[in-house]
Amino acid sequence: MKIGILSRESKLYSTRRLREAALKGGHQVRVFDTLKFGLYLREGEPDVTYGGKPITHYDAMIPRIGTSITFFGTSVVRQFEQMGSYCLNTADSIVASRDKLSSMQALSRQDVGIAETAFVRNQKDILQAIQEMGGAPVIIKLLSGTQGVGVILAETNKVAEAIIETLSSVRQNVLVQKFVSESKGRDIRAFVVGDRVVAAMRRTASGQEFRSNVHRGGKTEVVRLDEAYERTAVRAAQILNLKVAGVDMLEGSDGPVIMEVNSSPGLEGIEGATGLDIAGEIIQFTEEQVKFGNFNVRERLSLTKGYTVTEFTVWPGASIIGQTIESSGLRDADIVVLRLNRNGQHIANPRKDRVVMEGDSLLCYGSQLALSHYLPERLTKKKRRRLKKI
Repeated sequence: MKIGILSRESKLYSTRRLREAALKGGHQVRVFDTLKFGLYLREGEPDVTYGGKPITHYDAMIPRIGTSITFFGTSVVRQFEQMGSYCLNTADSIVASRDKLSSMQALSRQDVGIAETAFVRNQKDILQAIQEMGGAPVIIKLLSGTQGVGVILAETNKVAEAIIETLSSVRQNVLVQKFVSESKGRDIRAFVVGDRVVAAMRRTASGQEFRSNVHRGGKTEVVRLDEAYERTAVRAAQILNLKVAGVDMLEGSDGPVIMEVNSSPGLEGIEGATGLDIAGEIIQFTEEQVKFGNFNVRERLSLTKGYTVTEFTVWPGASIIGQTIESSGLRDADIVVLRLNRNGQHIANPRKDRVVMEGDSLLCYGSQLALSHYLPERLTKKKRRRLKKI
């Protein structure tokens, strides 16, 4: 198999380890400087050049896209997707994870623990946002920061207001996040490959530093995650459609609290802490996934006129409650249940004798007209909570 690695520097630890693992697996591998590509768009025939010269087809591409080149780097990844190369993380998933606000918005819609976050620009809204989180101390983050850069702990409301006002005055967008005091100076990095956590480490800040990043001198130790932390890490990666991800979580009093999901997690810290061959895990996963390729569900399904994919919750009074999927009439109405979510348990391709229960979430593909008869009234959060209590 021919594997390409997109990286600005071949001598970086992560790039070097991925290359070694690919060679060990018997693959042809080449490291490409992402900025040396030329992208050519022709009808039905997208193409690339490297250093001004054409290159042959690669079965798989492993992106290592730095923050500073996100726009061009993801354009390169997207071009290889269009040319039929399997890309370990797609361009859209990298963009989604790289934007801290966008990624937190996506996570906030799901049943996963996240740090309470606010995004405000109006000066008079700053204090309210801080007070909504219980007041200082709070964490202030630049949307474009990485490796702990642009992350500030504001100890008082006045300091927080001053920092946000200053950054806003120079057109820097910032997030305000609730400070999880019980996890001060430490966090957990879970390394997700596919649908499982292959390794995890606890990072502890050095001295008075509250940021635990390895690049800031943080110490690491191997940690065995319980089911809640593993499930949260995998779910976070899946929500952002990342096949490889570093999920950073705080150890909150009520369980895992997601702080960030990284689409190009470094290997040096996690391999050093655990002694595991994470690069080998990534290459093995790539081998298994190449045959499936990059499949954009929305893009494919939009080709079928009058059909759509939607997910809805079975609310009280729905006619399908207590019915099996077969007897519910869904299939007869040209609706296929792709997945059933019950109390956080995801059941893919549920059997026809599976009984539908109140509160189940059904991911369905089918006729828009038919689906419209099964969709519940759009409810506000307050009304939804009231119904749950009844």
